[in-house]
Amino acid sequence: MKKVAFIGLGVMGYPMAGHLAKSGYQVSVYNRTNEKAKSWQNNYTGDVALTPKEAALHCEIVFVCVGNDDDVREVVLGENGALAGMSKNSILVDHTTASAELARELNQYCQQKHIGFIDAPVSGGQAGAENGVLTVMCGGEESYFDKISPVLSAYARFSQLMGDVGSGQLSKMVNQICFTNVVQGLAEGLNFAQKAGLNTDKLIETISKGAAGSWQMDNRGKTMCANEFDFGFAVDWVRKDLAIAFAEAEKIGADLSVTKILDGYYEEIQAMGGNRWDTSSLIARLKTNKSE
Repeated sequence: MKKVAFIGLGVMGYPMAGHLAKSGYQVSVYNRTNEKAKSWQNNYTGDVALTPKEAALHCEIVFVCVGNDDDVREVVLGENGALAGMSKNSILVDHTTASAELARELNQYCQQKHIGFIDAPVSGGQAGAENGVLTVMCGGEESYFDKISPVLSAYARFSQLMGDVGSGQLSKMVNQICFTNVVQGLAEGLNFAQKAGLNTDKLIETISKGAAGSWQMDNRGKTMCANEFDFGFAVDWVRKDLAIAFAEAEKIGADLSVTKILDGYYEEIQAMGGNRWDTSSLIARLKTNKSE
């Protein structure tokens, strides 16, 4: 039985670590709020560590899923960080949506200790994590990817090695650029449909079969029409992700002019009090009253 560690038990990490435990892995978990780790232990079989270093001891693979670049540095580097407890030839897998620059930085630290590294941001949101059907975009050496792939299958329906270290994070940036643009198009279309008096249930059932169809339409179309925005991936987080993409675009000379407009729309949602609404809430700013 492989011994693995999972560091970070947020809305994504909690169920992901749970799937590992249910799949028969010996799991050690760490969370900055220890009560959350104790709660996880009440639901799954595994050990609770008081530091990332303790969680990582004697583990073949250490998974990290926290908030941002600084959070990753906090739990990975330093005297009580995960790297301090990891063994030679073990592998660090970072599921955090972070910068490609951070991935390359972590890889250098890992190389100094003869530890493998894979940057592996995920897509699929809270529901995907809970149902074990995430998509994982990975960057790193193929030999390390081959070793972690069977373990990833505990909570992922698909994983792909995208290229060298940093490629996973770059791919996640593309994912965030694409889906936010899809959400805005869907928001405008559905708002138009409601103002026109169309039956939106019938509309979604019909146009989802054609060129307008998308995951967003299938999974968020009806809830957007019903003003339901409680599906996990918050506006605050998507703006964090887009800021990473904008910084990278500046470096490589990529035009994200439309996506920057959408980021401004999400800022409007925050001003409406929708910081914790999910990303489909773009339709909310198009509504003129709550009865629509």
